[in-house]
Amino acid sequence: METLVKEPTKSKPPKEQDTTNKQIRGSSLLLGGRFISVGLNFASQVLMVRYLTKTDFGAYTYALAVVAFFHGLSSLGLRRGITRFIPIYHERDENEKLTGTIILTLSTIAITSIFIIGAIHLAPEHVSQLVKGKDQPVYLLLILIFMVPVEAIDGLLVSLFACFASPRAIFFRKFIVAPGLKLTVVLLLITLKSGVIFLAYGYLIGSALGVLFFVGLLLHMWYKQGVLQKLRLKTMNIPAKEIFAFTIPLLTSDLVTIIMHSADTMFLGYFHGSAEVAAYRVILPAAHFNKIPMMSFAILYTPLAARLFAKENFKGINDLYWRTAIWMSVLSFPIFALTFSLAKPVTVLLYGARYESSWFYMQLFALGYYFNVVLGFNGLTLKVLGKVRYVVILNIGASLCNLVLAYLLIPKFGALGAAVATTSAMIIHNVFKQAGLKLGADISIFEWQYFSFYLFIVAGALALFLIQFFTTQNVYVLIPLAGILSIVILRLSKDKLKIDETFPELRKIPGVRSLLKLIGF
Repeated sequence: METLVKEPTKSKPPKEQDTTNKQIRGSSLLLGGRFISVGLNFASQVLMVRYLTKTDFGAYTYALAVVAFFHGLSSLGLRRGITRFIPIYHERDENEKLTGTIILTLSTIAITSIFIIGAIHLAPEHVSQLVKGKDQPVYLLLILIFMVPVEAIDGLLVSLFACFASPRAIFFRKFIVAPGLKLTVVLLLITLKSGVIFLAYGYLIGSALGVLFFVGLLLHMWYKQGVLQKLRLKTMNIPAKEIFAFTIPLLTSDLVTIIMHSADTMFLGYFHGSAEVAAYRVILPAAHFNKIPMMSFAILYTPLAARLFAKENFKGINDLYWRTAIWMSVLSFPIFALTFSLAKPVTVLLYGARYESSWFYMQLFALGYYFNVVLGFNGLTLKVLGKVRYVVILNIGASLCNLVLAYLLIPKFGALGAAVATTSAMIIHNVFKQAGLKLGADISIFEWQYFSFYLFIVAGALALFLIQFFTTQNVYVLIPLAGILSIVILRLSKDKLKIDETFPELRKIPGVRSLLKLIGF
């Protein structure tokens, strides 16, 4: 960060231009890959939901929720450290620390995974007591628990490919191969008319084969770059204190996600059984679509905010923050319209009449996710401003809040209680993150110049909801109407978006550039 501030802008322009172009190409590749991955994963989920019985799907998603819970803890946050420390050690030619960091991460994954898998397999009778009803979720968990080390190593591989500048490898592994294998397994499940046990084994074996292939690809890349020859176990230096001091506090960010989705599912399984888990989990992927533009914009937002912070340009950060927030709100609105305003007909369209009761859960989650979007990158901005301690306290507080609400609401209200608990915790978490923006810089909690924009958003969403509630629930009428409303809101917001000042890089991405011209920007 300091180098970027101190070096004159005009020094070594060809090199800087090459770096910028490379970053844009890599970011656009990963952005396109994210949409491909989302499409493939969503297709897999819809086919799976329609094929499996409600009990089978609930048992499968319960087991995956337990796996996600342990996977979030398996590396103790070291994957975050990899992307920070490995490039530093490689750039400084500190190969003994580079080797030590990789060995530390692998050892941590191995030790925690052995402990987790051993605990599950040595005491299945105790695990069965955590799930009400049949033992099928336990059988599936005994298979899928091996996904903990597989997914942890997969995450490590993605981080290492990122460290050694290989966006193409990340693109194919994360966005093509992984969701492609999942879709293949689901198609085989349906073609062979197999059961949920086949699905569990197929998912595990496919993921393991994908990881093995990309281990070979990583070693080949290291050999060509001369990295492999420099890795020496005898001379390695494990900088454990330095790395854990950085990763452990930020592990609380993972804790929030784990608690908000995995813990609620485990509570549901304990108090109500697999069918209620299915009703709750089925709508999560569709509701999560609201955050796709936000995750994509993070690629461009963080470097710009960091540069402004290095120059102590807090007014610039404030301007960047709110322009980005309204951009993400506009781009996410079509998804919000479908998952909130049209939640009921869309739920029936996607998952069938047996999941019709889940529409309200989708609506609640869409509200929680979109509330996060319209408030902007408050969490990322706090980290850029160096308010890590405040973020850690908020993360722990949000996790405890969700656990307390889940314990109070789920036993009596089931999936509805889980949805209310999680959505409430998400909104409370974001409100306090927003308030934290005033701690260390002059960043507005709310910009009143954008009040009319947010009024358009609220009015549009409510109008669409009332139309489907009082007139028709025909999705072939409502979905085009949602599209027209989204374009209207986009055009009304044209003057406030100021794309060339906020994200000039977007015009350099071919697909986005064509879209901007089409809608009149």
